[in-house]
Amino acid sequence: MEQELKDKYFEALESVIDPELDIDLVNLGLIYDVSGSVEGVIDVKMTLTSMGCPAAPQLMEEVRQALLAFEEVSTVNVELVWTPAWSKDMMTRYGKIALGIHE
Repeated sequence: MEQELKDKYFEALESVIDPELDIDLVNLGLIYDVSGSVEGVIDVKMTLTSMGCPAAPQLMEEVRQALLAFEEVSTVNVELVWTPAWSKDMMTRYGKIALGIHE
């Protein structure tokens, strides 16, 4: 997948907000990878801040919908992964500032 296209998809995923932390999944560092094929199939690897997150189904569906909004995307497969384990170190600088984490 071209970097320009990947960047476009990551930008779209910034619209998916974690309901507990009120910050988007990209800046929280929860979206690990977005890849795709010429046929319009997009694969997303993501994680959550905790394994028992009650918002998991909602967040995964919102990720799907954010990417299905693109005309060239026909299918979005979202894989929830736990390796590597999420930590605050995966957050962007913006995400850390928004949560008041100063390092």
